[in-house]
Amino acid sequence: MLSLDKQNEWRERYRIMHPDWQPATELYANLVRQQLTPAARVLDIGCGRGGLVEQLNHPLAQVVGIDPDWQSLREHRLNLTSAVAFSDDLPFAPESFDVAFASWVLEHLARPFLTFQSVARVLKPGGVFVFITPNGRHPLALLNQTMGKLGALQGKIVAGLYGRSADDTFATHYRANSQAALEKLAAQSGLHLAQLHTIPDPTYLAFNRPLFRLMTLVEDALPASRKIHLVGVLVKREK
Repeated sequence: MLSLDKQNEWRERYRIMHPDWQPATELYANLVRQQLTPAARVLDIGCGRGGLVEQLNHPLAQVVGIDPDWQSLREHRLNLTSAVAFSDDLPFAPESFDVAFASWVLEHLARPFLTFQSVARVLKPGGVFVFITPNGRHPLALLNQTMGKLGALQGKIVAGLYGRSADDTFATHYRANSQAALEKLAAQSGLHLAQLHTIPDPTYLAFNRPLFRLMTLVEDALPASRKIHLVGVLVKREK
């Protein structure tokens, strides 16, 4: 089993080997913080039981979370205002938020245009949507798409390999997981892709030292457009 703690140990080894490297999650958190002002109204899309919102030190009265899983909201580690909802039909008035962010959500969207359209509707003009998601062009994403054909068995395999509950493993579609797809979705929904970063990470198959070394070679050899993580900033166009 490859636990998150073990993955993070491998990430620290990779950082020693690549001193300029920054994990995608760190870049993502920093990009969200850069967008926050003291009065910003914030939407956490797919908030689950916690996550980035726990690291922001932003007034909780100005943060709202949504997630389709009621049990996750019930078990949230903060006293967060939240709603059971899907990202493609956000239950908020137009122009309600200054900042929205989504951690590991875009890859699960079967109809991503509806989500982008809904996010654009609830953002104020000039508001931002920050995301982190896998790169659909990475070899592991292609493997995951193939495994997705296994249905429920995929969840059991992932749970066994990474120590997660199978209930926390969701279907992936990768329909908003490339620069071309993101630019098209942004243009269709009144958003602009202001930043897109591709970040390597060799730890997902690092079950032992030889596999870590192999995946490091793979990640270092891949062109920038195919690195495993995408971190981006979308901006709502001004009226």
